Amino acid sequence: MTFRVCRPALLLGTLVAATVAVSPAVACPFCSAQGQTLTSEASQATMILYGRLTNARLDPQDVNQGTTDLVIESVVKSHEIIGGKKQITLPRYLPQDKDTEYKYLVFCDVFKGAVDPYRGIAVKADSRIAAYLKGAIEVQGKDTATRLKYFFDYLGDSDVEVSNDAYMEFGNADYKDYRSVAEKLPGDTIAKWLTDPNTPPSRLGLYGSMLGHCGKPEHAKLLRDLLDDPQRQFTSGIDGIIAGYVLLAPKEGWAYVTDVLKDAKKDFLLRYAALRAARFFHEFRPDAVAGKDVVAAVSVLLPQKDIADLAIEDLRKWERWDTADKVFDLWALPSHDVPIIRRSIIKFALTCPKAASPRAAAFLADRRKENAALVDDLDELLRMEGPQKPASPPADKSKAQATGKKD
Repeated sequence: MTFRVCRPALLLGTLVAATVAVSPAVACPFCSAQGQTLTSEASQATMILYGRLTNARLDPQDVNQGTTDLVIESVVKSHEIIGGKKQITLPRYLPQDKDTEYKYLVFCDVFKGAVDPYRGIAVKADSRIAAYLKGAIEVQGKDTATRLKYFFDYLGDSDVEVSNDAYMEFGNADYKDYRSVAEKLPGDTIAKWLTDPNTPPSRLGLYGSMLGHCGKPEHAKLLRDLLDDPQRQFTSGIDGIIAGYVLLAPKEGWAYVTDVLKDAKKDFLLRYAALRAARFFHEFRPDAVAGKDVVAAVSVLLPQKDIADLAIEDLRKWERWDTADKVFDLWALPSHDVPIIRRSIIKFALTCPKAASPRAAAFLADRRKENAALVDDLDELLRMEGPQKPASPPADKSKAQATGKKD
């Protein structure tokens, strides 16, 4: 039996419960946490109990073995074997400094007619984790929007196990589902979270983008103030705050994005956050910012040697062959004579259709003369990755590829 608890001193045994990572194809773009949630774990458990530990006893025949009683206060997920029992014995010696300070959520299997506890989570005695997980199980089979509305109410929970799990539920959600929920959330509540110094920095991206979907005009100023705050400017989640700002104040917000991107003196992390926000609008919200405007903004990064490779890769994946001349011109720049940028330029040329750029074939021919092995390796890498599929293909793709022109 393995217990994962909040207090390192109580971590006993070898961890055997594997965590299965969840990698949705179009997950929430501003959530840093994705993976297996308590709801997912609950679906794998035969039974889940909640209560307090007491009466820890060492085995007189083996000091490495023992038992501890779990006084059941709530049955989160039931099984007929538990019946009306108020207490079960765990096959592990787990002494408690204070019986009432912590309580446990215990995941169990049933093996050969006996309860087999395999994982426990210690929480403060006033935790709402049992009620939270019960409710999560109840909405598990419902539509994603209904589930996310449920988890939103626990994002600000004082129990970190609960609030982090609710946050992870958003991290695993497709953007289309997240958007439909975000547009109906209470903006003032989210604004309060954003200005609370105790809010984990990892949440700012989600909260900033949430506010962009449901906020009032005055919330745009709040987001801009956060962006201009030197104490927050380089923390995580800035991309979500930028996106939220653009959604609430399109003209001023997009001007902010372009100003950041074109200023090579800005810190790399800030420019990268602006790039991530631009990607969001290209891939998820072309209704908010036109594709041509996103491409123009990303293209200004090409002369910047510390971030040019990222811009080239985006333009390649988006099949923006109308930028081919700008990309190929970078090859002659001494500042861009670094492997990572040169590899990106070659990959762009390898992916670019011949009809879209007369320079592509000649460019590749010159590169093969210089280093045929490198070109072949990159070509093979692209083949392994599979064909690129633009997030927002034009109505007449064949014509667009032939001319290299898009919106």
